[in-house]
Amino acid sequence: MADPTEALTASLRALSQFLLGEETPRQGLRRIAEMGEMAIQGAEVTGLTMLDENGRPKTFVCTDDKASEVDQLQYDEGDGPCLTAYREGHIVRIESNRTERRWPAFSRRACERGVLSSLSAPLVAGGQSLGALNFYARPEAAFTDADEKMGMAFAEQAAVIVANAQAYWGARDHSMHLDEAMRSPAVIEQAKGIVMARSSIVADEAFDVLRRFSQRENRKLRDVASDLVERTQRAAPPAQP
Repeated sequence: MADPTEALTASLRALSQFLLGEETPRQGLRRIAEMGEMAIQGAEVTGLTMLDENGRPKTFVCTDDKASEVDQLQYDEGDGPCLTAYREGHIVRIESNRTERRWPAFSRRACERGVLSSLSAPLVAGGQSLGALNFYARPEAAFTDADEKMGMAFAEQAAVIVANAQAYWGARDHSMHLDEAMRSPAVIEQAKGIVMARSSIVADEAFDVLRRFSQRENRKLRDVASDLVERTQRAAPPAQP
């Protein structure tokens, strides 16, 4: 069996070496989840939870769909080990979901899906909680005190990379969208006007709405704007003679 300390060291070294510019955000987050799973001996599946643009928890990446399913149980309940780790900024370990009393509804449903133990490590950078890494396993007591220490050490380094990635991709996306706006001003201005009229917001806020939608749909801003203008024109009543 591989020395767990060596596995952690190798994972952290790989984390520190990958270049953000060569990864998409999702690829980078998936690498973090995979490396964390390699570092934590008891982990069988892993998910990475962050908040979406509406402030709701979401599993952005996972090493197996089982992790996403178990994460979702917590989102449905509004509480659980993952959300507690994120909200309170400390590691949370469940020895057995059969006997766990802190989150009875979640633990019961996790047992039904064959997940009996877990370890959730918060991602905290600059005093800000960014999310949590969630490690799950089928057996009871799959995680040890040593796993807790490794999980926190790994999560601390991962949080720095997540924060840097958010800043990098945020600046890059903003620059790209501004460039698109300069190339396609007319249709984007029309779309902004439509959003402003519908939502009673100002121009800058309308542009942010369009920008966020284009990011979520992975489409160019000018294409999103053009579609909105065309749909609005088709829905408009015919002009009276």
